[in-house]
Amino acid sequence: MSTITVSIVGGSGYAGGELIRLLLDHPGVTIQQITSERNAGKFVRALHPNLRKVSTHKFTRAATLEPVDVLFLAMPHGAGMDKMADYRRLAPTVIDLSSDFRLRNPDDYPKWYAHGHSSPEQLNEFVYGIPELHREEMRCANAIAGAGCTATTAILGLYPLYQAGVVDLKTPVVIDAKVGSSGSGGSPGLGSHHPERAGAMRSFKPTGHRHSAEIIQELTVNGEAPEVAFSATAIEAVRGILTTAHVYLKEPLTDKEVWAIYRAAYKDEPFMRLVKDASGVHRYPEPKLLSGSNWCDVGFERDPDSNRLVVMSALDNLMKGAAGQAVQAFNIRFGFDETEALTFPGLHPI
Repeated sequence: MSTITVSIVGGSGYAGGELIRLLLDHPGVTIQQITSERNAGKFVRALHPNLRKVSTHKFTRAATLEPVDVLFLAMPHGAGMDKMADYRRLAPTVIDLSSDFRLRNPDDYPKWYAHGHSSPEQLNEFVYGIPELHREEMRCANAIAGAGCTATTAILGLYPLYQAGVVDLKTPVVIDAKVGSSGSGGSPGLGSHHPERAGAMRSFKPTGHRHSAEIIQELTVNGEAPEVAFSATAIEAVRGILTTAHVYLKEPLTDKEVWAIYRAAYKDEPFMRLVKDASGVHRYPEPKLLSGSNWCDVGFERDPDSNRLVVMSALDNLMKGAAGQAVQAFNIRFGFDETEALTFPGLHPI
């Protein structure tokens, strides 16, 4: 049986390493090349030691890329925007994990990313990469833009409520995301330096976080955009995101009615779980339980004194927030079982 040939551009980072790990385990995939400009000639296992005796690949330079069926781009934000036309000539299908093609409106880039978009004509060719929202478009997409990790967490927690039309749009939705250190990528900096990061609970983007744009874009229904107040906080964890969203409903809803909304939206989704137990330490979503998995867990709690609904959602930022979601989109695009190479359930305890 023939396999799909893929190459990974930017395989030295954390998301790139997860892509390699997942695709090596995919029976329908042959990895042809993995690029890293700074590490060309080195074995992949030198940077990703978990792949010892699993991969014999060496990093190559992007200039040596040969045509393949699919290119996965795992580069820093902004690095591939100018070169996208060249990448698409190398592969009929491109899956880009960066932010470069997530937003449909080119005017959003100066506002949220402080720079214009150099290839605005290609923006509408990319499908936004959350399968639960855009699965049917992905089936025939030649270009998929991976969603941001905190945006994915928030959107999956809130999307069913906005689609059901039960949210009071006159009131902002307030979202706080607690994020592990791997969300900052593999390049070292003062914020990731161990003496500075260890034990920290640091607000690093209380306003103006760029993932707000994705949340607004994807929660807009019938042209009505929500007002989003989004904050991000760094915590002492390597993997994982927990978002806590405070949303106000038009009318009071019972637990049963809220549960019915989520069940209708997610009952057939292979990687969505509703977590709301009556008791126990794990009665709400907990990102620690999701390390290495492609699950997104969603839970909620009604405020008995108001129409406020507190929605909690959790995932592994490198998996469902990046590489895992990209492989899920790949599976949809090429007709594989959607869960192929993604069935690892996570670890407990860890």
